[in-house]
Amino acid sequence: MNTDSTIQQYQPGEHPDLPPPANTTGVIGWIRANFFSNWYNTIATVTILYILYLLIPGLLNWVFFDAMFAVSSQRECYDLGKTGACWGFMVKRWGFFIYGFYPQDQRWRIDIAFILLILSILPWLFDTIPLRKYLKYLSYIYLYLGYELVKGAFIFDVIDTSKFGGIMLNVMIGVVGISISLPIGILLALGRRSDLIFIKVICVAFIEFSRGVPLITLLFIASNMLNYFLPPGTSFDLLLRVMIMVTIFAAAYLAEVIRGGLQAIPKGQMEAANAMGLTYWQAMRLIILPQALKISIPGIVNTFIGLFKDTTLVVIISMFDMLGVARSTLQDAGWKGLSREVYVFVAFFFFVFCFAMSRYSIWLEEKLNTGHKR
Repeated sequence: MNTDSTIQQYQPGEHPDLPPPANTTGVIGWIRANFFSNWYNTIATVTILYILYLLIPGLLNWVFFDAMFAVSSQRECYDLGKTGACWGFMVKRWGFFIYGFYPQDQRWRIDIAFILLILSILPWLFDTIPLRKYLKYLSYIYLYLGYELVKGAFIFDVIDTSKFGGIMLNVMIGVVGISISLPIGILLALGRRSDLIFIKVICVAFIEFSRGVPLITLLFIASNMLNYFLPPGTSFDLLLRVMIMVTIFAAAYLAEVIRGGLQAIPKGQMEAANAMGLTYWQAMRLIILPQALKISIPGIVNTFIGLFKDTTLVVIISMFDMLGVARSTLQDAGWKGLSREVYVFVAFFFFVFCFAMSRYSIWLEEKLNTGHKR
């Protein structure tokens, strides 16, 4: 009789736990389950791989391997005789793409303001940031200091907003629109569901008007017509007017997204809050809104992405955002004919920002998903 203690003993009816087959676990198992699970998935995978095989080498050659960077004009690209992209404009006009007409000797202020912007946003986006509780309070100070650096009102030279441009302008309008439109959208959604007729009518009229008018029309109103409604001699900065209109436009769409989330919450949640003795605002803050906002995350982020892309519309009212800088580059005699490279560069910039927002949305959904999965 074998008495080796390393041999596991099983009772009658019990079976040992055998390891799964090697081709169902690890990387091989994941590839097989996701790409070759059946015959039509296999055909689709092979077809896509073949298309990528045809496209990727040529694309890499055009973008990187056969591209030209150290050139000062389009003519030099033609003289070199290569078939790749001519990225010389990006090297020569990099500062213009980022800062617009902002004075070169003051651009360090933009760099520091961008760092302060990151410091003010991170504590609100991630709960693993060290000293997050204190950084959230400091974020308001960071934003104020960043504004002082960029605009200049007290201790710095004042820079007129007409000199703002490039990526800097897109980021400014996008960040302000996103950060302010969300709380306004929440209030509008609550007001539209209010039992007070006066508040409900105002919110409904605001939302329907803002959603029913194209953003470009609101920008024209901000640019040309708003001053007619102000007292004579009143100076209202154009950039501030644009930010207000963009925020109003986004808030109306967010209100409807959040209203959809509120309607998805069962009435029993509010009834339970009332039974606990919570006031309306306590119930909304502690019970209803957290659930509604979690449900609405995809729609909210989708609105934010649309808002950020819509910042390019300011080019219509002669503000030199990144798209405006791209158009001025194409009008430069040294870089005419490079529309493909210029617009690919602009598209890549917006893709990076929008893709980052999309991935953060997915991460946040998974983090807040407290439901039970089968």
